[in-house]
Amino acid sequence: MIRKLPSTFVEKVWGIERLPPPFPQPSNDRIGEVWFEPPPVLDQLLVKHIFASERLSVQAHPDDAQAQAMNVGTSGKSECWVILNAEPGATIAAGFREEFSPEAMREAALDGSIIDMLIWHEVCARDAFYIPAGTVHAIGGGVSLIEVQQNCDITFRLFDYGRPRELHLDQAMQVARIGPYPAEFRSRMDGDTGVLVDGPHFRLQYWRCGGSSALPMVEDGPALLIPFSGKVSIRDEKLALGECAVVSNFDAGPVTGDCLLLIAQPTSRT
Repeated sequence: MIRKLPSTFVEKVWGIERLPPPFPQPSNDRIGEVWFEPPPVLDQLLVKHIFASERLSVQAHPDDAQAQAMNVGTSGKSECWVILNAEPGATIAAGFREEFSPEAMREAALDGSIIDMLIWHEVCARDAFYIPAGTVHAIGGGVSLIEVQQNCDITFRLFDYGRPRELHLDQAMQVARIGPYPAEFRSRMDGDTGVLVDGPHFRLQYWRCGGSSALPMVEDGPALLIPFSGKVSIRDEKLALGECAVVSNFDAGPVTGDCLLLIAQPTSRT
């Protein structure tokens, strides 16, 4: 069985004034995110499209144990970003240039110099970044991406460019990993198939369907299908960029069309 997921458009101060095709423009608001409602059979994962005209806040998320210990939720948030489009010179921040003390991080967050302590990675379409819980990160302006994450929205902001939004320095200090971003967490969709994340919470792979073939799922159970480009048909259900669907099992049927597809499944190593 395959079923498309309903979507919700979310206004953000750093969003864009007009969404690119094939997305509709639901209002005159600046839309920053499009959320796909997690299905009951796969409610531990959430898929979003993110559109940033300005830098997002510098932030970090707790892991499962930290979220529970802090009484803010039962799940933490690890995520993966797959870059859809990026303006020339656009960047995302992940990790710090070097190790330093938590007190130094707090002072840098207060005076804004934390921006210069982060590593800003120049990005282009098809780049991917795994952002485990605790990684201090920020999405830069001029970037649109697909985010696959644990179904949790706990965010602790360290710095927000003077925007009138709450910061969470004490909580962020408890969860932030202070140090460089591991090189192995960055990857790229080169070729027709590969694995972007094989972590404790989810596996994310990419696969190009160039005809008619079966889904290359690894885990036994449901999966989320997110088109990166092109279109496919599965059991007469058409799926294209800007949509997300859930398939219940390996027997979803043959996939036909020409599409670069992201496939997300939960893993059992938590």
